[in-house]
Amino acid sequence: MPSAQSVPALEQPANVGDVKLVATAYYNGGAYERDLAAVTSEVSSWLSKRASQVSQPALVLDVDDTVLSNWQVIKADDFGRVIEGPCNALPAGPCGWAAWDLLGRAPAITPSLRMFEQARALGVAVFFITGRPESQRAATERNLRNTGYGGFTRLVMVPDGKHYSSAADFKAPVRAGIEGEGQTIIANMGDQPSDLAGGHAERTFLLPNPFYRIP
Repeated sequence: MPSAQSVPALEQPANVGDVKLVATAYYNGGAYERDLAAVTSEVSSWLSKRASQVSQPALVLDVDDTVLSNWQVIKADDFGRVIEGPCNALPAGPCGWAAWDLLGRAPAITPSLRMFEQARALGVAVFFITGRPESQRAATERNLRNTGYGGFTRLVMVPDGKHYSSAADFKAPVRAGIEGEGQTIIANMGDQPSDLAGGHAERTFLLPNPFYRIP
């Protein structure tokens, strides 16, 4: 009898189309919101405990998909991250991310907003550090304030034309500078590991984001 054919061992990664379906179900099914709430609840508990124990407590937050949601453009671009190009056909795509940011219409992530409000009530200084370029400052500040994030201490953005191999190369020195001003960064929260890498925070908190990766 003929021998059975051997099947080669494959190293194929997960199918991208399947992964996009899983990510969409994660968002639409409520699990994403629950996970956001779980992480921000941990931050809130830590702030409540620690804020009164230091003289100048500070909280560092990323912006995109940490306090403001980009789901509308993520969905419109089918999980692509095309930076350039117009964004004038929402909810259909394509939509350039830079144009989306300049619209200043990203909604607040509700659990993050509640945690921000608590931080301010506790007297914690809030610093936003974002990979968005300086040219988007007016739109970003307007978006933050219009969605409830008023009263923050500072928004730090990437100088126009400056590029970093990792977000950590920009954000970690900024946190060091905040510490140099006498602040104690009791918590640093972001949706990317690169938001948190490099130290200069007592505790770090990683929000869920299976939708894209920023090195």
